[in-house]
Amino acid sequence: MTKQIAFLRGINVGNIRIKMPDLQAAFEKVGCQNVKTYLQTGNVVFESNLGLEELKLILEHTLTQTFHYEAFVLLYSFDSLVEIIANYPFERTETHHAYAIFIENEAILEELSTHSQGLEEDMATGKKVLYWKVTKGQSTDTAFSKLLAKAKYKPYTTVRNLNTLEKMGSPDRL
Repeated sequence: MTKQIAFLRGINVGNIRIKMPDLQAAFEKVGCQNVKTYLQTGNVVFESNLGLEELKLILEHTLTQTFHYEAFVLLYSFDSLVEIIANYPFERTETHHAYAIFIENEAILEELSTHSQGLEEDMATGKKVLYWKVTKGQSTDTAFSKLLAKAKYKPYTTVRNLNTLEKMGSPDRL
């Protein structure tokens, strides 16, 4: 069994409401074990014998059928989460949010990385992730956040606060 992380995009916002016990049951239905959810935003830590690509297809199909919405699941190994957290390149302050933008499509990562270079925002490219430091209260008002909100990026990206990731990556989460 391999420890993995799933990030579901777009749940418990708007009209897509999923209770975490129901989400846990859906993961267990497809053979995932030691399933734990974190917060109400679709963060799941679990173990599976399946590869990430195969599991992504199975989970997206199962979640779409079970909860009647177009599911977008981004999957990562638990080890890669630990690496992503460790590689956050900016100083952490009380006045800023520290974000990791998970991007599973290499072309989209390159495109967003290129667009971020011309902006006056703290952005850095990592492995399958963009790091973003933004002033608290402005997470939805910046030029980059407006770019990221475009429909073409929806299936490939999701944003998570580094504080949340650190809690998911702690040993007591598994």
